[in-house]
Amino acid sequence: MKTSHTFSILFWINSSRSTNNKADLFLRITVNGRRANIGLKRKVLIDQWDKKAKKVKGTNAQAKAINNLINESQAKIYSIYQELKYKEELITAQLIKAKFFGEDEGAKSLHEILTYHNEKIEKTLSAGTIRNFGVTQKYIDRFLKKKLKTNDIYLKQLNFKFISDFETFLTSYYPKGHFKAMSHNTVMKHIQRLRKIITLAYHLEWIDKDPFVRWKPTFEAKQREFLNSHELDLLERYKFPIERLDRVRDLFIFSCYTGISYADIIALTKTNLMIGEDKNLWIITKRQKTGSPVKVPLLEKAEEILTKPLCTKSAEVH
Repeated sequence: MKTSHTFSILFWINSSRSTNNKADLFLRITVNGRRANIGLKRKVLIDQWDKKAKKVKGTNAQAKAINNLINESQAKIYSIYQELKYKEELITAQLIKAKFFGEDEGAKSLHEILTYHNEKIEKTLSAGTIRNFGVTQKYIDRFLKKKLKTNDIYLKQLNFKFISDFETFLTSYYPKGHFKAMSHNTVMKHIQRLRKIITLAYHLEWIDKDPFVRWKPTFEAKQREFLNSHELDLLERYKFPIERLDRVRDLFIFSCYTGISYADIIALTKTNLMIGEDKNLWIITKRQKTGSPVKVPLLEKAEEILTKPLCTKSAEVH
C-alpha cells in the first residue's frame, strides 16, 4: 500500500485464564488500531514468560520449541504483510490472520465476480446495457485505488460501510469532461448495477450474506418536459444549415411519431415494414434492450421522413 499506516505484532499469554500456572500463548496483529488475535495452541508457564522479551525463559527443549514457534510465526506474519504491501492490496488485521491460516485461498474477490458477470451478460444483454455496466466497473476500480488504496478486495470484506463509502465517492466524483459531479439518480444507478453483480455472487454462494440487505435506493423525482404540437411543428419546418443536424432532427421527429428509441430506429430495415390488417404500413420490430415486441402504425409524417434521401442513410431503412 502506498498510504502510511501502523502495523505491529505482539506475543502475549492470557494469564487471567491460567490453569495450573499455565496460560495460552497468543499472537496479536494490529493494523491501524484494529486487532486480530491468533491462538498458537501452546501452554506457557506463567513464571517462565519474559514479558519484556516476549519469549519463554530458559534453554530447555520445551522453551526452545516455543521460542522457535514464536520466531516462525513472526516471520510468517511479516511475510504476509510484505506480500500485501507489494501487491498494493488492502491490509487489515483480519485479512493477515486469514492468510496465516490459509482460510482465504478459496475466497472469491470482487474482480472475480465482475469478470464472471461480464462473461455472463456478453451475449444476453444489449450493447448499451453492457456498456453501462462497464462504466460502473471503472468507477469501482477508481474507488478501490483512490479510497482503499488497493486493486481488489475479497467479497467477504464487502459490508454496508463499503456501499456507503462508494456512494459518497460517486457523489463527489467529477467525470472527465463534466463541470459538475454526477447527479443523485446517476449515483443510484451505478450502485444498483453493483448490487446486481453482488446479488449474483450471493446466489452463486461465493459470499455467505448479502451486504445490500439494509441498503435502500432513493431516487429524486424529475419533471420531464414535453414538446407541444406547435413546438414540434416549428422543429419540423426549421431549415438546418448543416446536413448532419438535419438528419439528427429527422431521427428525433421519427421517434416522436413512432415512439421508437434511437437505438431501435437505426436498426430498422425494409423487412420491419409490413402491411397491417388495416391495409396500412406498420413497423414490426423488437426492442434491442428487452427483446419485447414493438408494433406501431407508420404515420404519414414518419413515412415522409423515410422518403428523404439523407434520412434514408441515417435511419438505415432501405
